[in-house]
Amino acid sequence: MNYRPLGKTGLNVSEIGYGAWGIGGGLWHGESDAESIKALRRAVDLGMNFFDTALFYGDGHSERLIGALRRECREEILIATKIPPMNRKWPARDGTKLHDVFPASYIRECTETSLANLGVERIDVQQFHVWNDEWTDDEEWIEEVTRLRNEGKIRFLGISINNHEPHNAIKLIQSGRVDTVQVIFNIFDQSPEDALFPVCERFGIGVIARVPLDEGALTGKITPTTLFEEKEFRSWYFRGDRKAEVWERVRTLEPLMGPEASTLSELALRFCLHHRAVSTVIPGMRTVSHVEANCAASDGRALSAEIVERLRSHRWEKNYYR
Repeated sequence: MNYRPLGKTGLNVSEIGYGAWGIGGGLWHGESDAESIKALRRAVDLGMNFFDTALFYGDGHSERLIGALRRECREEILIATKIPPMNRKWPARDGTKLHDVFPASYIRECTETSLANLGVERIDVQQFHVWNDEWTDDEEWIEEVTRLRNEGKIRFLGISINNHEPHNAIKLIQSGRVDTVQVIFNIFDQSPEDALFPVCERFGIGVIARVPLDEGALTGKITPTTLFEEKEFRSWYFRGDRKAEVWERVRTLEPLMGPEASTLSELALRFCLHHRAVSTVIPGMRTVSHVEANCAASDGRALSAEIVERLRSHRWEKNYYR
């Protein structure tokens, strides 16, 4: 496993981090706590030290699993979690007041709950689970986060940027009030490279690249006939003709597989890692096989400039979250 600086926090994080939404259950089906625990332990064995979860994932279940891992493993792991929007609106809506989404008392309540779920005294990276740059100068969240930091309950502050809105964090970054940003970045959605990544590099912001496999599309395993359980998130995400659309797009990537990446998943992860602004990439993982395959992408080998340039033509402006 290779490591990169998490912006200017002073922390070094594994290039492949653990996306822990799926192990929480809820909108994901087929998970097994026994298998999740094996996967988490294997991740640590392979050198992974960055685990991203959220209070919303399985109503704290994901946090509790990560907390149990931290207590049992000898190596210190870094944990990032998130405060869900109080109004339960993903993404944040324009014109919504911060007080209706992240009032001070709610920020504290969620932080205290996450601390208890994780069984720790301090959260390494506490994140807002949605964001709107209109809130940048609102003193309510600024003062409460400052208090929590002074009390030693959170170490660094991050935000999870709204789906496909990488521009919706630039004002906050320029304000100097945030340490990390989490953003969708993959072969299809390359938009963070346009404006967000240059600003992150200029201000020393750690970048957590989420959805690197486009909710499974970039694994090459989703075909027009793939079936998901009715209540699973992906049943909604790949509704209608979307599975067929994805399949046609993914097939055009197959000629790029070869010595530099033997699978589509590996190609997708290596693409995310090619950008120097990215600190860590957090694919969702629920099994030992997921962990082993994903960790293999962090071996010090970079995609050639030729392959990266060819991948540029696969940029796809879409929003399946609507």
